[in-house]
Amino acid sequence: MSQKLVDSLQREFGTDILAVDSPRGDESVTVAPERLLDVLGHLRCAGCEQLSDVVGVDHPDRAERFELVYLLRSYADNERVQVKVNVAEDAPVPSAAGVYRSANWAEREVYDLLGVPFSGHPDLRRLLCHHEFEGHALRKDYPIEQGQECARPEKLFTDEDIARAAERANDLVSDPDDVHDELHPSDLLTVNIGPSHPATHGALRAEVLLDGENILEARTEIGYIHRCFEKEAEDHTWAQVMPYTDRLNYCSAMLNNSIYAMAVEKTIGVEATPRAQAIRVIVSELSRIIDHLVCVCANLVDIGALTNYWYLYNVRESIYETLEKLCGSRLTTNYARIGGMSHDLFDGFDAEVRTKLDEMDVGNADVMKLIARNRIFLDRTVDVGVISQEDALSWGYTGPCLRATGLAYDLRKLAPYSGYENYDFDIPTGTNGDTHDRIMVRMAEMVQSRSIILQALDKLPDGPLNIDDNSVVLPPKESVYGSIEGVMNQFKLVYEGIQVPAGRGYGFGEGANGELGYYCVSDGTGHPYRLKVRPPCFPIFSSYAELVRGGMIPDAIATLGSLNIIAGELDR
Repeated sequence: MSQKLVDSLQREFGTDILAVDSPRGDESVTVAPERLLDVLGHLRCAGCEQLSDVVGVDHPDRAERFELVYLLRSYADNERVQVKVNVAEDAPVPSAAGVYRSANWAEREVYDLLGVPFSGHPDLRRLLCHHEFEGHALRKDYPIEQGQECARPEKLFTDEDIARAAERANDLVSDPDDVHDELHPSDLLTVNIGPSHPATHGALRAEVLLDGENILEARTEIGYIHRCFEKEAEDHTWAQVMPYTDRLNYCSAMLNNSIYAMAVEKTIGVEATPRAQAIRVIVSELSRIIDHLVCVCANLVDIGALTNYWYLYNVRESIYETLEKLCGSRLTTNYARIGGMSHDLFDGFDAEVRTKLDEMDVGNADVMKLIARNRIFLDRTVDVGVISQEDALSWGYTGPCLRATGLAYDLRKLAPYSGYENYDFDIPTGTNGDTHDRIMVRMAEMVQSRSIILQALDKLPDGPLNIDDNSVVLPPKESVYGSIEGVMNQFKLVYEGIQVPAGRGYGFGEGANGELGYYCVSDGTGHPYRLKVRPPCFPIFSSYAELVRGGMIPDAIATLGSLNIIAGELDR
């Protein structure tokens, strides 16, 4: 998979590559902190266009307490590699923000939750926890029950920031001799977009400096619904984590369930049955459709196109009726299980889903008639919130927002899992990387998801739903009720949890907004030692301030809706 990258590093750095490993097939190298930037720079030049995430792991019993894992991806060569560094408490690690723009927020998160300092970071401050928080929540010695209240808001712009913004604006004036064009700091207006506003679609905040309606500068703040999912995971069994994954992207919960189950199965070393994999594909694609539906219809409402909302939202509600019949819940589903699914499809599921997909076809066609050649829609979306493919990769974009820049990369196609290689579908792309393309890519992806679901229904395999392994899957109820072995088997799985072998694995899949990954670290017990989520919204929103800088307030709202930021997975 990435042996070429490892060989390149060994040739270039020799003994500075301290160790080479391949946990669960994920190639990794370990380097000293002082060589980190050299190694990352080499990988960037070697074709690793993206730093997907930075994972921090606390080992309080080690002299080098913290392990940092940099997850890198080459889209050109379809390869991945991990770079690890070990560092003592309070020892600085050089910031990679100058190599990959996604490192900015990724390092801030590690600093916030684990307390690892990054030297040379442009803005090293807390990110998910509030600015008055004391301590670091993901350290093993931080008490999980200890909450901390925030008493005062954080002002994102200082007086110096405002003065610099005014100075930059004056430098752009076409006629510097025109005294009426001179802008003073007192002329600028500070406005908050969010954290509580319908146009933000969740609890997130952007503070902007305005000259009239023109945005001179922007800063973003997140963490309003941060519940430290990863800390909670350490306090629960692997199976008990499943309902928490619903609360990440709650617009496509079954996708979160399925990818989490797949990640733990990879760490264990087992694979779901063919029937379970096919059902995961079906419910995942239904989840992708309802996620895209709410993204597009809400985005269109934000720019004044209300009628489209009903065409799309009614279809979404109809699909939710089927999902509720399947698992008993609409929004938070808890349907997948490690090793399979909680139960099989209900009688009539096939026909009902086909009907709902036909409804989606009609709704999408109606919307396309209204917007495809609509002058107002085009004026509001074309060349608005533009990002280049190179910048999108550096910021950590994946999914529809990356494909809108023209890169046809989809994990279902290029790193297939759950049998996706057996389905025929296309990868829709845009050309301009703007709000228009992000909307249209999602519209086209719903058509492809429909095709995948129909193919999966046509060849849905028979056979067992769950793997035949009582160390992973709960025993049948007749065994529990009829034998002491069954009782003890269920008791141990419920109270002690699945005993995942010591080690680590990174499981990932194509979520509705891009690469959703779970970096699983097990110490051999029934609880995760560390569970790091790679949420697709997180790196995308980190670029928002740059996307809206120089635009206008209405453009900022249209852009935000097209990024589809889901606060649950953003904050975790």
